[in-house]
Amino acid sequence: MNITSLLEQTKELRTELNNHSVYASLNNLTNVKHFMHYHAFAVWDFMSLVKYLQRAFTCTTLPWAPPKNAAIARFINEIVLAEESDLMPNGVSVSHFEMYLLAMEEVQADTTHIRNFVDTIAKETEPVTTVLAQMELGDCIKTFLNFTFTTIESGKDHCVAAAFAFGREDIIPEMFLNVVQNLEDGEKIPAFKYYLERHIELDGDEHGPMALEMMNTICGNDTQKWQEATDTAIAALKHRISFWSTIEFRSQHVSN
Repeated sequence: MNITSLLEQTKELRTELNNHSVYASLNNLTNVKHFMHYHAFAVWDFMSLVKYLQRAFTCTTLPWAPPKNAAIARFINEIVLAEESDLMPNGVSVSHFEMYLLAMEEVQADTTHIRNFVDTIAKETEPVTTVLAQMELGDCIKTFLNFTFTTIESGKDHCVAAAFAFGREDIIPEMFLNVVQNLEDGEKIPAFKYYLERHIELDGDEHGPMALEMMNTICGNDTQKWQEATDTAIAALKHRISFWSTIEFRSQHVSN
């Protein structure tokens, strides 16, 4: 098995995700606000995938030692730089998560839910999956987050990399391009539009292709790793599709 095989086995799911009808539903401010309320949790948990990979493939402990693979380390550090401290159009540094919250506030979407959640998680010492089981969250949010953190808690670098590469980086450009194209009055919500376009730029031109190369390096010629990575990639795509479908279904009821 190799990256070509993985791409082939996930082709139909990636196409299904890119053509999901949730994008067409983002044609009014009410639906955009509803979408952002749920999507904020996916924006947040993405950083835990990134931080796992940073811990696994760069040196984050003392004393420092050179990373085993400088190319992967550089890629992950570039992701961290952009995601944790990108520049707004006005030159102010901000994480993409905080950028998203600013976009939510711009459209007057309630950020209380996601902010309280992040504050609560930050204070806990137990595994996130344990904390999630005790929290009152929408089922679709809890299921999505549980998959992310179950993958992280597995401690399998190739599986976390697969969830990152195929559940996030590889799909983001096309996915967000669909959102931008379906936004009506996009000029009235510049912060949200900037967030989307920034990810299209970064992930399409740089991060997406590099994520695939990272998978090649991590899995190498190990058939078992490729199979587990493929299974994780398929599961990640299915979870995203299910997440989108639930958001769209609930959005229809909000609109009605």
